[in-house]
Amino acid sequence: MKNLTALLAFALSCGAADLPLGKPLTLKSPMTVAKLMERPDAFVGGIVQVKGRVTEVCQRMGCWMNLVDPGGEKAVRIKVADAEIVFPKDSIGKMAVAEGKLVKLELTREQAVTRARHEAKEMGRSFDPNTIKKGVIIYQIQGTGAVLLGQ
Repeated sequence: MKNLTALLAFALSCGAADLPLGKPLTLKSPMTVAKLMERPDAFVGGIVQVKGRVTEVCQRMGCWMNLVDPGGEKAVRIKVADAEIVFPKDSIGKMAVAEGKLVKLELTREQAVTRARHEAKEMGRSFDPNTIKKGVIIYQIQGTGAVLLGQ
């Protein structure tokens, strides 16, 4: 019995399992972040599912993560209400699939500065407001569920 238990524990530790977060995903398959960001306005207000590599996670509350396409050129943020889903802070570099409603945020320069200052504080980075010259348009997914792949 001891040997069987040890063998089972070893087998489980060798195979990495997916880690579901939040609500179960509802769409059949994800699109790449690059495809979403080619024409984001076509998807605004709708439910989208994307797959990409995690490049950043909120280090304060785990309330957002950024996903990037395999080429590393296009990125999208998955944002959730605080404590609704907690993205593991050690997820950077891992692949993930996330789902939610795509929203378009049109920020004035002042709003962009406030947002960037808040993010810098969350990530423990310095911030120079002079780096933001004008307002910005940001597309992000109001996340309802995600899966970290091969955890």
